[in-house]
Amino acid sequence: MFLNFNAMDKLTLTTPALLFSAVSLILLAYTNRFLGYAAIIRQLYEKLKTNPERVLIDQINNLRKRLYLIRSMQLLGVGSLFFSVVSMFLLYIDITTMGVYAFGLGLVMMIVSLLLSAWEIQISVKALDLHLRDMEKMT
Repeated sequence: MFLNFNAMDKLTLTTPALLFSAVSLILLAYTNRFLGYAAIIRQLYEKLKTNPERVLIDQINNLRKRLYLIRSMQLLGVGSLFFSVVSMFLLYIDITTMGVYAFGLGLVMMIVSLLLSAWEIQISVKALDLHLRDMEKMT
């Protein structure tokens, strides 16, 4: 098996607790991005009612993709926090093996959440680059 059982002896109750501050800050950042997109979507809704341009429809499709990515990032972040708490509980009641696996699952969920975050950032940069190109054409 690829899990070093000596690592189980080294995992203490404080190890999963270290994730709390990091995960909380990441979830706050994800929430801020979500709120920013919500404001942009509301603005685009008003623009689209008055002027249904193709560019706006493309922006809406881009925002929809980013919104769903943020939802997945948030859910994985919450799952990571949940499994960290489960890990702490299992370690507290001296079920070390399950505690280690719960902590590992929480770490994997956070890794996937961060990878999705990097993907969402790439999509955001491409969307902003399109705006910059449109502005260059106007000048």
